[in-house]
Amino acid sequence: MVTQSIETRSSWIVASIALCLLAISFGAFWITAVGLKAIAADTGGSRSVPSLASALAWLGAGVGGIVMGRVAERFGIRWTVIFGAISICIGLAISSLGEPWQLYVGHGIFMGLLGNAGLNAPLYVYVSRWFDRRRGSALALISSGSYIAGFIWPNVFERAISSIGWRETMVIYGLFEVALILPLALIFLRTPPEMPVMTAGAAAPTHKKVLGWAPNLTFGVLAGASFMCCVAMSMPQAHIVALCTDLGISASRGALMLSVLLGAGFLSRQFWGVISDRIGGLLTAVASSALQAGAMTAFVFTQDEVGLFTVSAAFGIGFSALIPAYVLAIRELFPLSEASWRVPTLLFLSGSGMATGGWLAGVLYDHFGYYAPAFAVGVAFNLVNLTMIAILVARQQLTKAKA
Repeated sequence: MVTQSIETRSSWIVASIALCLLAISFGAFWITAVGLKAIAADTGGSRSVPSLASALAWLGAGVGGIVMGRVAERFGIRWTVIFGAISICIGLAISSLGEPWQLYVGHGIFMGLLGNAGLNAPLYVYVSRWFDRRRGSALALISSGSYIAGFIWPNVFERAISSIGWRETMVIYGLFEVALILPLALIFLRTPPEMPVMTAGAAAPTHKKVLGWAPNLTFGVLAGASFMCCVAMSMPQAHIVALCTDLGISASRGALMLSVLLGAGFLSRQFWGVISDRIGGLLTAVASSALQAGAMTAFVFTQDEVGLFTVSAAFGIGFSALIPAYVLAIRELFPLSEASWRVPTLLFLSGSGMATGGWLAGVLYDHFGYYAPAFAVGVAFNLVNLTMIAILVARQQLTKAKA
């Protein structure tokens, strides 16, 4: 019997709008990455201050996403997105005041815990419910929002910061993102075609083993792997502009390098999405992790501009499949009724990894005076991630062989 697909033209319209929303909301995070040295100079000279602010934004988005996933189930995705956009604007305004504690509050609480948390995790779950056949491609598309933000905004922010300063750039961008996100959310975000999951029957937990393990053990390994990979993933993204200026390369070239890294990630992520629809989430994740590990290793030894552009592009291609592959694996391995908490929890762990990596690289730079030790630590985290995913893949193949 052939089951009618829930995918329609509307599914791809919704996915495209979600992509735009995330490309706008994540833009706020890149102001600190591009203006890291300027912000550090105005807050005492330590790069660990803006690095910690960025880390708190990622961590807050992960923690808040768990709650916002539940809120979106009850009140609708539209309202969490609107609330999140307004919170990001408030967070940028507070951060622009310039004291370290204001950066931490603005980034951690308003931009992260209340802001991007209302968009990122809820939109992953929301869009996945519009698809049943090409879910991997759809998740790859919307998860590219942060990459599009990184491709578009760094060069804009570099020019704005040079012309009017990082404080003014934050305020103007906050107003801009609210003006765009609110009407898009009100017009396009509506009830998905899949049945709601928060019902008494749907909420009942499953006791069936997953890959031969207890479900939460399998999920714990997957979520832990997402933390490990994102520690490595965030280091070049948060510090590449500063690295370039340390090596005598202009900040504008560093911003362009960041755009190349994230642009390569966006373009290759669509390719990875097609692959994941055919081979599944776990196999896609292990291949992507191996490529990221190779590119991360190259960052440790590369010092010239041409080499860094090349490694940046390779790094973007390598890491781009990981997050959507994890989300796809959750939808493949666990029931839909658990997606509203498993997906945000995994994104919390990945966001915590992004936070840890960006902050840790800043701390290690302040200690050693250069970035090679930080990137070497990133390689170590990446290898642990690769091992964890490889174990899950092995168990998946063993389970299939026994079936």
